[in-house]
Amino acid sequence: MSTENLIKMANQIAQFFASEPDKEQAVKGVRQHLQSFWTPAMRIELMAWQVEQRGAALHPLVREALTEQGRAV
Repeated sequence: MSTENLIKMANQIAQFFASEPDKEQAVKGVRQHLQSFWTPAMRIELMAWQVEQRGAALHPLVREALTEQGRAV
């Protein structure tokens, strides 16, 4: 899967959780979705892209979910 598609899908997930009034819960929701439904290869590719590009194209909730408490997704 292309990195562009991963970014698009991650941002769509974040948009869904963005309506959550509690930001911490929104980040946890994004993180849980990525852990539950994405393959490790997909998560690794997205995290590598985030490090390389500093996550510029990623929704803020995705950026936080990928780096939450220093743990890998």
